[in-house]
Amino acid sequence: MKTFVYIAAFCLFSVVSSCQSNPKKAGDKTPVNTALPVDDFEKKLTSPGVQLVDVRTPEEFNQGHLKGAINYDYRSPQFTDQISKLDKSKPVMVYCLSGGRSGAAAGKLGELGFQEVYNMQGGMMKWNAAQKPVEGASAPLGKGMCIDDFNMLLHTDKYVLVDYNATWCQPCKRMAPMLDSLVQAKADKLKLVKIDADENKDLLKLKGVEAIPVFELYKDGKLIWKHEGEMSGTALVRESKL
Repeated sequence: MKTFVYIAAFCLFSVVSSCQSNPKKAGDKTPVNTALPVDDFEKKLTSPGVQLVDVRTPEEFNQGHLKGAINYDYRSPQFTDQISKLDKSKPVMVYCLSGGRSGAAAGKLGELGFQEVYNMQGGMMKWNAAQKPVEGASAPLGKGMCIDDFNMLLHTDKYVLVDYNATWCQPCKRMAPMLDSLVQAKADKLKLVKIDADENKDLLKLKGVEAIPVFELYKDGKLIWKHEGEMSGTALVRESKL
């Protein structure tokens, strides 16, 4: 019996040793798909051979982008063909407005065999909030609603639920019917204000909104509740105490 145990143990050791000693072939790489905070993303931009891709729409790109970025719209039918022409041997860095589209783009790059892909967490919203440099801005400063206009919307005896959203934001789209139904059901005490993130960039920066969707609840002009991210109608009512 002891002899059998010794033999079995020796065989197991041999198998494990064989697996561990199997050398990695030269040139083998593990695909990297990394989300980086804006500070780390900015530092990584100085690496040799970096290919920087802005995956927003051309309109968004023209309103301000990172220096050296090329614009391949993630939602364009040509997107896959465009990114396929990038050099797979060099790192690719992608960003969008808040990180959603660039995260999906990073996944697509990984599927296409790119070995180093970096996605900027929070996108341009985080980048702008950190007051980092942009170039190519053609949109005038002060675009969208000013803070005085915003405060005027809060002057009511009802609760005011502010929904920061965007037309391309999928969680925003999923929540929109629920929000409309909620306001309709509570029309006697609740008012809904929708703020488009693309059209009110200065306001969002001033309010410290760095990702969407974001919800704020006001009473008598004072902020009493805030939530970032998608949530169910039941959770919204429960947490906000509406």
